[in-house]
Formats: sequence, C-alpha cells, structure tokens
Amino acid sequence: MIEQKDVIAFFDERAGDWDAGMVRSDEKIGRILDNAKVTAGSRVLDVACGTGVLIGDYLRRGVASVTAVDISPEMIRIAREKFPQENVRFVCGDAESAPLGENFDAIVVYNAFPHFPDPERLVARLAARLASGGRLTVAHGSSRAAIDAHHRGAASHVSNGLMDSGALAAIFARHLRVTDVISTDEMYQVVGEKE
Repeated sequence: MIEQKDVIAFFDERAGDWDAGMVRSDEKIGRILDNAKVTAGSRVLDVACGTGVLIGDYLRRGVASVTAVDISPEMIRIAREKFPQENVRFVCGDAESAPLGENFDAIVVYNAFPHFPDPERLVARLAARLASGGRLTVAHGSSRAAIDAHHRGAASHVSNGLMDSGALAAIFARHLRVTDVISTDEMYQVVGEKE
C-alpha cells in the first residue's frame, strides 16, 4: 500500500534534480495533448504536475488557464518559480481531496498514474471535475513495460505499477465515454470524455 507521506518525501527529495533528468519527446507529448483536446481557450487541470513539465506545452497551445496540482511542496515550489503567469494556479495537495475550483475542459495525468493508491477513486474524482465534453487523460511517454521497469527500483514503495490499459479503460467506462486506448512500445494513453 502506498503511503502518502512516502510519496511526498520521495518527490520532495528528487524535485531539485527533476528537470535535469527529464527525458521527453515533443512529438509524443503533442500526440497526447491532441488526444486530450488541449486547445486554445481550454481550462486545464494538470494532475501531479511535478516541476511543471507540461505547463509550457499548455501555454504554447493558448489555453485559458492551468490549475496545476501536486502533493510535493518542493515540486510545486519549483513549478511556481518557472511559471509565474497569472493564468497558472498552483495547488499543493492531494488531487483526490484538494479544492480544485472550476470544472475543466481537459484533465491530464502525465507520467504519474502509478503513484496514486486507488485508481477507481482518482478517476471518479477527476471525472466529476470535467465540464460537459471535457476529457480526462492518463498518459505516459513510454510503454507500460518500460514504466514498470523504471518503478521497480527506488520508486517501488511509491508505485503500484502501471495498470493494463484495458483495465484502466474499464474504470474510465464507469464514469466517461472512452475515446482512446493506446498501449504500444512507444506510449500509453487512456482518454475518456464527459457527455
């Protein structure tokens, strides 16, 4: 069982070096955000935003606003320093219980889903925060096998592993209309839309 205090300590400890160790593919992120329908004027909730890894991508797409939530105070501190824009708001807390504000057009959980202890509870909470026609996206810029291998090391006590995309799609289907399920050697993404 993942303990919240362990997750906070794990990511606080790594926050200072997070950006230096970041491996990203602009092409994959572009596909993920296209599937999530992150477009000009969107109100975006970035769940487990870390140091703001995707905030610049959202802003370049001309979104109306970004609410970025993370449980790690150090991750939030760094992200806040990088993105002082008025249309970016930061919430330090648990995405399952923190006050998040308005409903959102796009909610993105990027490279973070295995660190949440109860996938059903998280999906239900986030689905309830979507505006009509809004999309919830769980995505990783690597395959399920690569994510699980990565988490077997130092992160094993703060990760449940990445669930099979079909199992996650089944959870999504209880709350949203599933629009995309991608699980390849290149990336992983499940997207659901609120009707």
